[in-house]
Amino acid sequence: MNRIDQRFAKVRQEERAALVTFIMAGDPDKASAQDIMNGLPAAGADIIEIGMPFSDPMADGLTIQLAGQRALAGGMTLAQTLDMVKSFRVHDTQTPVVLMGYYNPVYIYGAERFVIEAVKSGVDGVIIVDLPPEEEAELGDHARAHNLNMIRLVTPTTDDNRLRKILPGAGGFLYYVSITGITGAAAANAQALTPRLKHLKTKTDLPLAVGFGIRTPDDVAALSEVSDAVVVGSAIVETIGKIGKGQAKISDVITQVTALASALRQPARKRATNR
Repeated sequence: MNRIDQRFAKVRQEERAALVTFIMAGDPDKASAQDIMNGLPAAGADIIEIGMPFSDPMADGLTIQLAGQRALAGGMTLAQTLDMVKSFRVHDTQTPVVLMGYYNPVYIYGAERFVIEAVKSGVDGVIIVDLPPEEEAELGDHARAHNLNMIRLVTPTTDDNRLRKILPGAGGFLYYVSITGITGAAAANAQALTPRLKHLKTKTDLPLAVGFGIRTPDDVAALSEVSDAVVVGSAIVETIGKIGKGQAKISDVITQVTALASALRQPARKRATNR
């Protein structure tokens, strides 16, 4: 079992969903981003998702676009993103790390080189937003050869015919985009998502992580009842953006993540009480 499998086994045993936290590599600056990443597991993050800065992030809303711009302006590169993971692994060998981004930087870096160096750095999975299954062999074949999970996206408009193309070769978990639109554009609705997630469960044994439109502890608590993992990105990145303006501290991010993690345990406690 890899780190992602191990983490989902752990949270299932605890009868709760996993918390996946997204931050952008190099935002608001390299040192602060490293400190934030290093502090996330103790705050309750089960899986850490690291954005690879890119100049044209078509699936991202303004909040994450600005984070990428701040990182690029600070000189953050893909190589430095991998170094960030490597530094994290000095202190933490158990928390899964997933890289999320777009294929252009990976293509320029070299697909095989990227996979080999990502695995050596301690990366457990990758989400490449703009790389469909039909075009992923250049990266996916190398990833699977080196046991790097290719985590794929499913949307509200994905039908069963499309699922039959997405699921083969997918690993780690399935990332369900809860809204039609970009990150931070709308709020996810647990009740509306339930039938769709139940249907997906009949099609795959992979854990289902719900992302996009999840901002508050209440959102996290509600969605943890219907999914295996909850992804929070824009809300955390907004707070990180305020650090660069001198309006917040790294400790504010950690406090925020702690509150989100605590919300995940509320449904678990409720189930235990009702037994």
